[in-house]
Amino acid sequence: MEVSEKKTTFKWDSKIPPGPLAEKWNSHKNTIKLVNPSNKRKFNIIVVGTGLAGASAAASLGELGYNVKAFCIQDSARRAHSIAAQGGINAAKNYQNDGDSIWRLFYDTIKGGDYRSREANVHRLAEVSNSIIDQCVAQGVPFAREYGGTLTNRSFGGAQLSRTFYARGQTGQQLLLGAYSALMKSVNSGKVKVFAREEMLDLVTVDGTAKGIISRNLVTGKINRHAADAVLICTGGYGNVFYLSTNAKNSNVTAAWRCYRKGAIFGNPSFTQIHPTCIPVSGEYQSKLTLMSESLRNDGRVWVPKAKDEKRHPNDIPDEERDYYLERIYPSFGNLVPRDVASRNAKNVCDDGYGVGESGLAVYLDFRDAIKRDGEAAIRERYGNLFDMYQKITDDNPYEVPMRIYPAVHYTMGGLWVDYDLMTTVPGLFALGEANFSDHGANRLGASALMQGLADGYFVIPYTVGNYLADVTPGDVDTSHKAFDEAEEHITAQIQKVLTIKGDKTILDFHRQLGKIMWDKVGMARSEAGLKEAIRELGELREEFWKNVFVPGTPATYNKYLEYALRVADFIELGELMARDALDRPESCGGHFREESQTPEGEAKRDDENYAHVAAWEFKGDDKPPVRHQEELIFENVKLTQRSYK
Repeated sequence: MEVSEKKTTFKWDSKIPPGPLAEKWNSHKNTIKLVNPSNKRKFNIIVVGTGLAGASAAASLGELGYNVKAFCIQDSARRAHSIAAQGGINAAKNYQNDGDSIWRLFYDTIKGGDYRSREANVHRLAEVSNSIIDQCVAQGVPFAREYGGTLTNRSFGGAQLSRTFYARGQTGQQLLLGAYSALMKSVNSGKVKVFAREEMLDLVTVDGTAKGIISRNLVTGKINRHAADAVLICTGGYGNVFYLSTNAKNSNVTAAWRCYRKGAIFGNPSFTQIHPTCIPVSGEYQSKLTLMSESLRNDGRVWVPKAKDEKRHPNDIPDEERDYYLERIYPSFGNLVPRDVASRNAKNVCDDGYGVGESGLAVYLDFRDAIKRDGEAAIRERYGNLFDMYQKITDDNPYEVPMRIYPAVHYTMGGLWVDYDLMTTVPGLFALGEANFSDHGANRLGASALMQGLADGYFVIPYTVGNYLADVTPGDVDTSHKAFDEAEEHITAQIQKVLTIKGDKTILDFHRQLGKIMWDKVGMARSEAGLKEAIRELGELREEFWKNVFVPGTPATYNKYLEYALRVADFIELGELMARDALDRPESCGGHFREESQTPEGEAKRDDENYAHVAAWEFKGDDKPPVRHQEELIFENVKLTQRSYK
């Protein structure tokens, strides 16, 4: 096993503005460089991805007057995976008058991320959260409302108040439709052009600066060149490296990974989130897992039988023989502890033999008491579509019997490293939303993904991209530049190589094998021995892939196998980096749980003296180990304490 090269102190400027925390963003906006309106129309910007971050960014930049090309691998921009988000979006409006504030949202997010994110970025996120709600209401997003017409909120894990705005169990869909309508307005004005069924396969750089992309038309197979003055990566997370996850099957890491290979630093790749409220795995035939919204933990109570190997129907088990373990262990937060805490405890009770269902890898989420208290009609109004989805998948009626849930891979906190302006270490290349690492540390609080995506797209990048473009000559590089020739030749050669192997194993075989290694050894709990084994096994899997994969078809046509093969190849390389990153962080923090580093009570034990930093990885070549840099995290406004939700 090749070890990573020596760790180095981070050499890139995070560009965090000086001054008091609460004034940094406003001060930055007041001193930022501007592009005047007549000059904006001279600049071309590429936005890769049309989920909440990408659609909001493309719409906002088009509205400002920039010329925007937006790329999505789906047949429509409105089919991005943001549509699958269920539970809600956070904001510090304090409509419930229960004590919320920008500071509390900031603090809950920092604490929820186990003190592994930048104070300045997180405070900005909390600041702009309120404007997001105003923007979405103006677009017609049908948030749930009180009887009197005011917007209502519900609670999510990691907070002791209600700050989550929602549209039943389809909040992501409604927010995406709002952003999509804004995007289509800019399309209609001619400022944005959408390229559907078009996948970015490489970043084009000239003298180390982003100047465009190489893409492949997924219908015709044609390789295309696109030049731009700035490139925005808004392609979401990489949870599908585990094969089974709550992500859509098309969700992938390719765009971000190709940027990493072109010089963009990758931050905290091992920081992944396991969601505690998913429908359990039922068999080898499954290609993905289904999420049950965290919002269900507002009214559902999590429990397991007190007796091992309990065979009785859950409704026949009396209260005194049930272990409501989250309420028992964490009385202050109960069922609304953060996701990493809830997931780890579900795994623990199942590992100890108290799990339910045929596999024993499930716990109950029970709505009996809520239905008795509020009535079935009230529960149906809050969660009806989620209950219907659960019943269609499991054939169990959750109004009558408890749901069975178990943790599953859901979100990735790691991503391309960005500075305060959301620019990567490649000048002109920006990363927004889940594609960057910046806001969630080692664990994302529920309902904060939608908040970050829209914050970056609507309220951050319109300022910060101008700060970069103010010093750029528009259109100084076009697609005839030799850098485009080289990038296209590289992609064409890679496609030809994977098609000519004609091995014995399918792409699905490799992806499943990758997922098993990742889940078993880089999943919910990690150990030094397991991570070393994973690095070795992943290296062997990568070598075997390029010798023995079978990819049918031809390049110049619609070829789903080819798409899938290129994405799995990137996932295997990413898996190696994730395992390296996890191995080089022997502390536990948030969703990264090292078995060697836990408190006597089994909670994650941080090492603030040695690991209060961002691990930032630099690609050095195919045959060379990556270099691990460190961006030290400075905490001037919060005190680092052992996280407690008891």
